[in-house]
Amino acid sequence: MRLAPLTAALLLAVTACAPSSTAAKQTDKITLSVWGWGPEANYDKMFAEYEKLNPGVDIDARSFTTATEYDTILSTGLAGDSGPDLAWLRAGANLQPLVEAGRLMPLETSDVPGLKDFDEGVLRAAKGDKDGKVYGVPFAIQTLQVIYNKKIFADNGITPPQTWDDMIAAAEKLKAKKVVPFAFGGKDDWMLPIVAGIFGTADWGGDDFLKAVKAKQKKFTDPAFVAGIDKLNKLKPYFPDDVAGVSYTDAQILFSSGKAAMFPGGLWELNFFGENAKDVDLGVFTPPAQKGPGLMPGFTDGSYGINVKTRHKAEALKFAAWLATKDYGQLYTDTLRIFSAVPGVKPKDALLNEVASGFGQHGAAYFMNEFAYGNPSSQAVFSKSLQEMLLGRITAQEAAAQLDKSVSTWL
Repeated sequence: MRLAPLTAALLLAVTACAPSSTAAKQTDKITLSVWGWGPEANYDKMFAEYEKLNPGVDIDARSFTTATEYDTILSTGLAGDSGPDLAWLRAGANLQPLVEAGRLMPLETSDVPGLKDFDEGVLRAAKGDKDGKVYGVPFAIQTLQVIYNKKIFADNGITPPQTWDDMIAAAEKLKAKKVVPFAFGGKDDWMLPIVAGIFGTADWGGDDFLKAVKAKQKKFTDPAFVAGIDKLNKLKPYFPDDVAGVSYTDAQILFSSGKAAMFPGGLWELNFFGENAKDVDLGVFTPPAQKGPGLMPGFTDGSYGINVKTRHKAEALKFAAWLATKDYGQLYTDTLRIFSAVPGVKPKDALLNEVASGFGQHGAAYFMNEFAYGNPSSQAVFSKSLQEMLLGRITAQEAAAQLDKSVSTWL
């Protein structure tokens, strides 16, 4: 198996060839190319298990240095003849351009039997909006919460907050001790809706509110939604100075180095901090609402799809079928410290079990993934709006109005 990070320039310079055709001529094995993003060693470990079971197949998994490059690289590769056999696909709205362009192979349960056992809500993120066909095997469920440094909490006599006032009091205490309460940056605007969802979902009522918006019974200008995103303004004193100029990577470093006590983010951070902050004892909690308990947002984070141009259809389908099994799901969860989307997988990691318990009791849909459609996408529009709000240029009410206007163009 070979895993190599590719830059966009390198990839786009590859001479046109059918997926895996060159590799197939150089070896007796069938080579399946898989494109994605993330730590290379993890995918090396996981896909090696498939190669042991199928000695006639080599998985050539290629990981990209930054996920932000990936959409353009994949779209270009699939449009030509230099694309992969299989690829990580975005979920929901971000999947649709590839579906509508005819770049992907629809998957049937006759070929990928495990698909019939997936939760419909999970599988929906891998379906075409118009034809309802499944185009990928979902690989992960992400949850959004606050990750905290247990030692910093203990050293300052702080426990995970049970009320909003508890959380603010803890942040005040940390700030007085010259510890950044929340490691968060608004420079990379894609993180802004995520953090708004972490702190605000309980304010607007989670799934019931989203259903009401879809049914055109409520708007994003509803006072409850405005109050939810205004939490970013209320928490601004506890973010790093000049938060709008702080990058996502800067925020990760603040937390990893022990300069910040809490990091609002996704479950994927557990693996990152586990590798890059080995001395930090991690804990998680769901931020409480202004009144009552909080809600933990979550979403299906992509799927494995098959290039319609693959020269190895049978082998690609067999590999996809393995990706839908509990064996792979368990391997994925144990390796990446992320919930597999495969049903019936139980994490061995104690912290993951804690998150699973919280999500089971207080789970909700991540709002932005449900409303990321349009051109420009409502997600892009709202991300910029929240950035402007953090800079003090517009109010929470105005940011909500911009989201509502964008959604109204396609809903």
